[in-house]
Amino acid sequence: MAASPIVENVADPSASAAANLLVCLPSLPADALERVRANVAAAFPTETVLIASPEAIPENDRPQPSLLSYTHQRSNFGWVLAAGDYLAATDLALSTSAETVVLLGDHEISSTLLENFVAEIRTNHADLVLPRYTTNPTDGLVNSALLYPLTRVLFGVDVRFPLPLNAAFSRRAAERLGPAASRLAANGAQDSLLWPVAEAAVAVLRVRQTDAGERSLPHPSESDFNSLFATVAGSLFVDIETKAAFWQRTHSFTPYSPAVASQPALEEAPEEIVPMVENFHLAYGNLQEIWSLVLPPQSLLALKRLSTAPPAAFTIAPQLWARIVYDFILAFHLRTINRGHLLGAFTSLYLAWVASYLRSAGHSSSASSCVIAETESAFQLEKPYLLARWRWPDRFNP
Repeated sequence: MAASPIVENVADPSASAAANLLVCLPSLPADALERVRANVAAAFPTETVLIASPEAIPENDRPQPSLLSYTHQRSNFGWVLAAGDYLAATDLALSTSAETVVLLGDHEISSTLLENFVAEIRTNHADLVLPRYTTNPTDGLVNSALLYPLTRVLFGVDVRFPLPLNAAFSRRAAERLGPAASRLAANGAQDSLLWPVAEAAVAVLRVRQTDAGERSLPHPSESDFNSLFATVAGSLFVDIETKAAFWQRTHSFTPYSPAVASQPALEEAPEEIVPMVENFHLAYGNLQEIWSLVLPPQSLLALKRLSTAPPAAFTIAPQLWARIVYDFILAFHLRTINRGHLLGAFTSLYLAWVASYLRSAGHSSSASSCVIAETESAFQLEKPYLLARWRWPDRFNP
């Protein structure tokens, strides 16, 4: 039987001088907490590990190893890692001897993934490691439409899921991410979600991903979606704005794979997109005045055509979508209109992209990969458009 890892007591962080691996857990029920601890023991049977948990469990009610208690402020959207999580973990790492930190946002993590996280940092000298999930074609569409292509094209980081449920980082990364997380907390930006990857890129830290197997990503309720989408998009737009000096410079990044041949759209539109297309037709009537403040005439004309298109012909071309996103990023930066109203108007366009995606990909993994690859390429091709509009916004006034 493998020995459990030795876990130091947090009451005196200096007592943990021998622990060079820190594992920070989220708030968990007792049974889930013990499962994670068992996975840690299986992954690192002979190593001294410092485990931190927000749970205050009486010592005599749990077996060894004991847990380190710590407090932190999570995002309002508790299923993703946010600034408060990184701040608590980096503070703890820097107050101990930990050289590697695994920060968990949920409990569905295997001993194999824990091992992979740590191996990327220790063996491959990564500074920030994020999981790459295998998902259903209809999961993670915000990621496919926005987060991944923008992170890759603007920040040069090829990480498929830049908004992670779990992460690992080196002490070197902690020294950079900790102060950044502290600034966000001080500025009341606790719900800033995507900053670690961008911060790592600016600091020239090495960011890698590791296979995390199949995963069904959380789906927010319909009533929460608009607020969640606005928070995620707004967080990304803020990172793009504050780090404009970085992404406007020429810098190298992992090149794209060869273009994937386009696949024909499905002969019949999936039934699920019919109400989505109808909602877009209604949104066009209500929001075209706002869109006209943000988008150029060519994009507005394309949206006008979509406003009467039936579900079977409802398609947003990848380059049109990339330009729409870039125009909204610029409007966010210039404060063309109230940012809350802007993100609300952007939400309707994202849902139109989802309808177009489902029409083209349906539930097919191969077709989904094609659409995502074409979307990524479009963002790369249209980057000069964003650069020109960012540097000389007065050249075009919609």
